Amino acid sequence: MFPMTDSDESSGGAEEYRRTRLEEKLRIVDQQLRSELRARGFDPDQDDNLALTAPLAKLYSEREELREELESLPGKSGK
Repeated sequence: MFPMTDSDESSGGAEEYRRTRLEEKLRIVDQQLRSELRARGFDPDQDDNLALTAPLAKLYSEREELREELESLPGKSGK
């Protein structure tokens, strides 16, 4: 990637870069959680209704924190 300049930051480049990084991290954590749920025989679409073990709960919590952080960023709304 190219280094950012002051003009990039003033035009919102820093926020867009941060948003892109958060979206990528969210995608990775979501995929990992879904994979771990499937490996344990759970339906990933039911993750809100499951009593999760500590490792799964940690992934779930991390995913939700990333979603909240994305939604709090100015500009485009989170997914």
